[in-house]
Amino acid sequence: MSTPELGAVAPDFTLPGVVFDDNEATTRHFTLSERRGTPIVLAFYPADNSPSCTAQLCSYQDELDEFRKLGAEVWGISRQNQSSHERFARSKRLGFPLLADERGDVVSAYGVGLMGLGVRRSIFIINEEGRVHWKHVSLVGVTFQKANTLTKQLHTL
Repeated sequence: MSTPELGAVAPDFTLPGVVFDDNEATTRHFTLSERRGTPIVLAFYPADNSPSCTAQLCSYQDELDEFRKLGAEVWGISRQNQSSHERFARSKRLGFPLLADERGDVVSAYGVGLMGLGVRRSIFIINEEGRVHWKHVSLVGVTFQKANTLTKQLHTL
């Protein structure tokens, strides 16, 4: 399946996730369409605790206040389960939701699956109307989009 085009309505989904805040992990479901009116940065990543994913998500954590100043939320999405996400979020003190797409339905809907390897490292910025404003899909995904690249795109909303 191909990735959604710029300007297209982003595929809606509901996924279980975990948020680690103030030494407390909270689990709940996250539905994209319920966040209309708020820009969302969807960060698809291959695996909890891998070196590149850790660097990527920790860099977004370091700039989380900047994302929030722009009114945006960051959601990490991978195929690991909530227990893995909770351990990862707790160990790295990540203060944004990590969503568990264990069946890969959302990965498929966004066209970011990688045959035999799971998930392509990909970013989708969803605007307040629920449309794809910006995207970057890696072929292999060793490197990642820096937080300042994402905040520049959020400034254009």
